[in-house]
Amino acid sequence: MGQADVLDRLVPITSFNKGHASRIFERARSAGPLFVLKNNAPEAVIVSPEEFARMSEAEENYALLLEAAERLEANAGRPGTPMADVMEELGITEAELDAAEDVELA
Repeated sequence: MGQADVLDRLVPITSFNKGHASRIFERARSAGPLFVLKNNAPEAVIVSPEEFARMSEAEENYALLLEAAERLEANAGRPGTPMADVMEELGITEAELDAAEDVELA
């Protein structure tokens, strides 16, 4: 984001006192994040609900990635159990896995 782009995204807090809130919110939805200035210093950032959800999901995915990397590092050099052995022990066939519905973890 260039300097001109950042300047276009600045919103003085006094704009809210002048009744421009609905315009500001629409601008955040269409143009992206806006930076609210109070006393010429950044005070807050306004993003659309969709952008907030996207950022929250990205943050959650990053935390999961870090956790997976830590687990892989902790288990490095340890012998694993082949999936075929686990499936046999649990009595699960490849056909049953193929027929199973996808599960979404929350």
